[in-house]
Amino acid sequence: MHTEGFIDVTGGRVSYQKFDENGGGTPVIVLHGGPGSSCYSLLGLKALAKDRPVILYDQLGCGKSDRPTDTTLWRLDRFVEELVQIRQALNLDEVHILGHSWGTTLAAAYCLTKPRGVKSVIFSSPCLSAPLWEQDQKRNLKKLPLDVQETIKRCEENGTTDSEEFAAAIEVFGKHFVNRLEKQPEWLEPKPPGYRNADIYNIMWGPSEFTVLGNLKNFDCTTQLKDITCPTLYTCGRFDEATPETTEYYSSLTPQSKFHVFEKSAHMPYIEEPDEYMMAIGNFLKSI
Repeated sequence: MHTEGFIDVTGGRVSYQKFDENGGGTPVIVLHGGPGSSCYSLLGLKALAKDRPVILYDQLGCGKSDRPTDTTLWRLDRFVEELVQIRQALNLDEVHILGHSWGTTLAAAYCLTKPRGVKSVIFSSPCLSAPLWEQDQKRNLKKLPLDVQETIKRCEENGTTDSEEFAAAIEVFGKHFVNRLEKQPEWLEPKPPGYRNADIYNIMWGPSEFTVLGNLKNFDCTTQLKDITCPTLYTCGRFDEATPETTEYYSSLTPQSKFHVFEKSAHMPYIEEPDEYMMAIGNFLKSI
């Protein structure tokens, strides 16, 4: 069964979809990346619905959700509040949480408020420290051709991250550390209109992946990961911008956590190795 609709949250309405094939099992709610992206690339996770309801939603400001112009809405605590409101609206008394990329930032911030009924959390390609993420990207950049490194550095220094040459350099970075598939699945292209809101990304993160200038600049919850006591799974790709070294470090700080690397993937193993991804996530959820 597939249902969809809108939920009123602080600042507007968010669009959600619910997939449920058997009416049983503890639901899993998926928090997409960004900030300012949407859930469309994660729709393959509906395959988990054979065991439990799967809920995906576009965070406020992107995808099919409302796009308010009030820039004070683009802050972490409001997105945490949004998740609280979605759980209430859908009567999700017990829930598993799966965050991807920025969605793990949101998942961690939410879990650290000690909400009731969180049965487990999955940090998929996590960003749990903006300073560590920045350090990792600086290291990743050094693995790219010199001209690409220089273009990215020059565009950042000159404030020309909206230029074509920067976009071309970022495409090279993406093929190394984001999605390594030569041919993308047909359903993934073309991207739906409005799937991304660059304004949210710029306000919260900054104009580029490599230097954090937005309001998440000082986000770092590593010292609090010991307080996440529900069963936890950390995953990443072998070539992920969320590096295996840092992801394993986060896992080492979290009691009751497991760590898994997808050997042929970068930042999007749910697209690059979908069968392996669904198996690892599904098996973890079934083990709870």
